[in-house]
Amino acid sequence: MMQLLTERPHLGPLLVIAACLGALGTAFASEIWGGLQPCILCIYQRYVYGVAFLIGLAGLALSGRPALVRLSLWLAGLTFLVGVAIAFFHVGVEQHWWRGTADCHAPALDATLSVDELREQLLNKSFVPCDEIPWSLFGISMAGYNTVAYLILALAAIWAARSLKGQRTA
Repeated sequence: MMQLLTERPHLGPLLVIAACLGALGTAFASEIWGGLQPCILCIYQRYVYGVAFLIGLAGLALSGRPALVRLSLWLAGLTFLVGVAIAFFHVGVEQHWWRGTADCHAPALDATLSVDELREQLLNKSFVPCDEIPWSLFGISMAGYNTVAYLILALAAIWAARSLKGQRTA
């Protein structure tokens, strides 16, 4: 595998792009077809995949310059490590190990509003709590699986970057 990466440095960024598309596709499919609405921490995790996707695109565009491809893989690995932190934080919120962010809790209602205005405010605000687990498999939530996925992707990107060590620009 290492020889394949050194001969074709564009494969690393392609794998980053494919992994991000797969993760985002799964997230959107579970929302659209599975009816699972994301909380704010779920959305933050999607942002990480989006950033890594853009880094993968940059690495692919620079595939003629192995040193820059290597840099893009390092950056993707670091980005995935940020994802590990966010996803693990989400797991902790779900397990009630700690409290979530301010956006994880129901918004405060304005007590000065009329009943009709309060009803309108409630109906027009969608809120998904971060500490409820809407889906799990074998006792592991989506945030738990995402933690593992991010860790694997981070290690793979860093390994791919290290395997390109010593490559010169063409």
